[in-house]
Amino acid sequence: MAIQENPYLPPTARVADAVEVEGDFIDGGRAVEAGRGSSWIGAGWRTFRADPGTWILIAIVLVAISLAVSIVPFIGSFAIQLLMPVFVGGLMIACRRRQNGEAVGVSDLFAAFQTHVGPLVIVGAVGLGLYILAMIPGALILVWAGFGGSGFGMRAVLGLLVLFALIVPVQMALWFASPLVVFHGLRPTAALGQSFRACLRNILPFLIYGAIVFLLAILATLPLLLGWLALGPVLIGSVYAAYKDIFFNG
Repeated sequence: MAIQENPYLPPTARVADAVEVEGDFIDGGRAVEAGRGSSWIGAGWRTFRADPGTWILIAIVLVAISLAVSIVPFIGSFAIQLLMPVFVGGLMIACRRRQNGEAVGVSDLFAAFQTHVGPLVIVGAVGLGLYILAMIPGALILVWAGFGGSGFGMRAVLGLLVLFALIVPVQMALWFASPLVVFHGLRPTAALGQSFRACLRNILPFLIYGAIVFLLAILATLPLLLGWLALGPVLIGSVYAAYKDIFFNG
């Protein structure tokens, strides 16, 4: 086995031939049946079940990195937001390898750092900026609610609803951005736009998907959050399954 010369670099991963060539790519995605939302979860579970030990190890490493970066004063929480699309890009590569019958390893988590780190960091920066903009109206309403006396409850609920309504479109833009950059070389803004349009065309499948994820999240949280070590990889696999389903014919 070759030894990496620089110990401060992340582990290397196989990143050759990263572009998707299967099927016919659909610009902006297609609308699929509502029931597909549940099938994405099933596909994610099958991806996880094929190699559960490796996926759990990947989840542990990602959580450890996230915690280590997040505790850096002033910049930590922002840095992890910038880097998360890069990690997701590597996880998408791992999912494709698993689908093709190839072995998956922890080094796959770092695969996109070797190929698309710049565009994916830009995706993270745009997403972070959009999240901040989305939070401002809700935060202002919550501050207003705090000075509103007896009407605090209703104003607080209004603030939370506004916050939720503005954050959902941001999440839609980010949902498929990483695989679109990694597999198709799209510019960050183009990937964000295509991801948003694809999610918008599939509101019903995502409503079903979201309801199932909500229930699974409750179950995963109960045993001291340990269930997330399995649910996290399942959700990553489901994102890849949804990407393949929506952006490809056949």
